[in-house]
Amino acid sequence: MASTGIQRTDLGHAASHESFLRHKRFRWLKISLLICLLAILAYGLIDVQPRPNGGSWYGYTLGTIATLLILWLTLLGVRKRAMTAGRWSLKGWTSAHVYLGLSLIVIATLHTGFQFGWNVHTLAYALMMLVIASGVWGIAAYAFVPRMLSDNREELTQPQMRDALRAIDRQLNDAAQPLDPADAAIVDRSIDQDPFGGGLWRRLTGHDPRCATAAAQEAIRERIGSRPDSATDPLDRVDALLERKAGMLTRLRRHLRLKAMLEIWLYVHVPITFALIAALTAHIVSVFFYW
Repeated sequence: MASTGIQRTDLGHAASHESFLRHKRFRWLKISLLICLLAILAYGLIDVQPRPNGGSWYGYTLGTIATLLILWLTLLGVRKRAMTAGRWSLKGWTSAHVYLGLSLIVIATLHTGFQFGWNVHTLAYALMMLVIASGVWGIAAYAFVPRMLSDNREELTQPQMRDALRAIDRQLNDAAQPLDPADAAIVDRSIDQDPFGGGLWRRLTGHDPRCATAAAQEAIRERIGSRPDSATDPLDRVDALLERKAGMLTRLRRHLRLKAMLEIWLYVHVPITFALIAALTAHIVSVFFYW
């Protein structure tokens, strides 16, 4: 009996950590596939003259389903504020959001009857596809990026990486004291530069073409290379510290780039969703106006 209790506990623990994509053994994936299959079968069996289009009764039916789905999908942000368990848990809602959102590719495409043009109707369809594409990017990012973040940090948090950089800068400041003013100024530029500065593009690329540390390292190594072989001075100490700082900056920039990859899709997904709602409203109003 004891072993049975442990097994049940383990099973419950595993279930509580089940991915939203695998929720209830892919329940919403199966439902979405069934909806798509029914829509495709109906499209092939129903004879619409002169050809399938959004203005037929079948087109209106699919259009209504797609519109209701889009409006329901936008409620996920509201639903996230209420953490509950059960049939409509947040995990279940998110799973439905993903798979029903993907089903819109089939439902909305069949609604159009594959008729596109330079009009508000096609605009609404294009915006819907952009919202879906950005959502797929978000799913992929949350599936892979957290592990990459963990591997990159090597058990260091972002504040700890910041503290490590500050510690190196303090050592650099001390090591640069014996240098002549020109060399000391080069090191000071590395110390003064904000490693978190730069725009979104710099965070996404993880590359800073104006990195003061890289410039300082190159300049100091030129000084070292031009001195007599027998010379000994603080430049070696400074060069070693700049090497350590460059390595820490590489890790930090990779960390910021991965975090940006987790966040950037929302800057596309949410605004285009509102644009989709506006275009969808214009699409519906124009349809009923000319009906």
